[in-house]
Amino acid sequence: MENNHNNVEELFEKLKDYADVRIDLFKLKSINKVSGFTSSVMTSLILLILLCGVLICITIGLGLWIGALIGKTYLGFFIVGGIYIIIGLVLYSKREKLIKTRVSNKLIKELMN
Repeated sequence: MENNHNNVEELFEKLKDYADVRIDLFKLKSINKVSGFTSSVMTSLILLILLCGVLICITIGLGLWIGALIGKTYLGFFIVGGIYIIIGLVLYSKREKLIKTRVSNKLIKELMN
């Protein structure tokens, strides 16, 4: 009887240890996924900020260049602004396919790996 009691206690102890290890593994995997996703988002954000800086420089240069060709600087900036409005409308009409689907797929991919 004593032997069975010890076996049951030993089994429960091993089961408790197994559960603790599984919980720790889940925590570590979660931390790994969150840190991977966070680093991916931060990298994308830094690249987006750099791209915005480059785009601003190109926009100013293009506006000044077109304005010099036309003879009126402000018209060059209006033309560049019009180009951006057209690009914005195209992106807005295609936002589901171009942006939302890609972001969702990237998020799922990061969290499932």
